[in-house]
Amino acid sequence: MAPRIGVVVFPGTNCEHDVVLATERLGGRGELLWHGDTSLGDVDAVVLPGGFAHGDYLRPGALARFSPIMEAVTRFARSGGPVVGICNGFQVLTEAGLLPGALQKNGRLRFLCQPTRLRVTSTASVLTGLAELGEELVIPINHFSGSYTCDADTLRALQEGDRVVLRYTDNPNGSVDDIAGIANEAGNVVGLMPHPERASDALLGSEDGVVLLRSLLGAATARAAAAA
Repeated sequence: MAPRIGVVVFPGTNCEHDVVLATERLGGRGELLWHGDTSLGDVDAVVLPGGFAHGDYLRPGALARFSPIMEAVTRFARSGGPVVGICNGFQVLTEAGLLPGALQKNGRLRFLCQPTRLRVTSTASVLTGLAELGEELVIPINHFSGSYTCDADTLRALQEGDRVVLRYTDNPNGSVDDIAGIANEAGNVVGLMPHPERASDALLGSEDGVVLLRSLLGAATARAAAAA
């Protein structure tokens, strides 16, 4: 049976259908989940996609963290369920306390929309489990507040815990330690600023996001099998 990927939609989300299409092309089954829902249903993984949840008022993700569905997402994550936040979804995960640190405005206050080269720096996560350590991927970014920041102790914990899963090879936004994506301690919650769903077909200019999406689908399949 195809793994079921729940894709959360907040008011202002605009990448949900991209994620659904990309996962379904790889054999998954995408299901849209409204931010006002209180249950995730029977999904095997959750994606918080890109966009501008609640118009990014106050700051990106600050209002979305209070949406009713986030309680269900938190329970799912704490039970070991695979959760991935892409771009705005990464911002929501940090605001909700599911990942440490924060995303601030890009260096030189520039909105960035461009292909970006990344290096896989950890395979100990649900998003990078099928990638090769050191593998380089070209995946686009599309953000204004994508510069990852955290205090020195948090950065040390991320580095020592093998939790920095992706780094920019040529840092475009000023992120500390060139960080493009991080995981929680268990590796089942991952946030990244680049959009793998936008690099999932040759017509899009790159298929480098496929290995990340396949990793997520693999984790979702394992979750489903364990629950069977």
